[in-house]
Amino acid sequence: MNIQKSTVIALCSVLEAALDPDKQISSAEVAEKYGISPHHLAKVLRRLGRAGLLESSRGVGGGYRFCGNAKRTTLMDVIALFEDKIVEPDKQFEKQYATAVERAIAQVLVEIDETAKAVFNSITIATMIGLIERQGRSRP
Repeated sequence: MNIQKSTVIALCSVLEAALDPDKQISSAEVAEKYGISPHHLAKVLRRLGRAGLLESSRGVGGGYRFCGNAKRTTLMDVIALFEDKIVEPDKQFEKQYATAVERAIAQVLVEIDETAKAVFNSITIATMIGLIERQGRSRP
């Protein structure tokens, strides 16, 4: 399974904002921390804002704040904003591949994608926050 760079940027941005939903996080801070183009990040943040996951405020001290429900928002909710192919995998492999071997391999790949989709649907932002916090405490 391949996900676009925009999707990874979106996941990082949502998680950074959700770690402290009362705090505004600036796009410059996110861009610098993850080595992201500010222009590319701005497009991602706009889409997250339109989806109701981030709220923006302009001006000095402005930035982005997580406004979704961390216990109900899943990784797939974020991924689906950027990845059409993962949400609706191509199951027409029987028509695309001539041999039984090709079709069998394609079927396994579709099943792997379906399993990944199920996992993304089961992991919430709150679960990720807990994981991030535990990893932070385990490091010296």
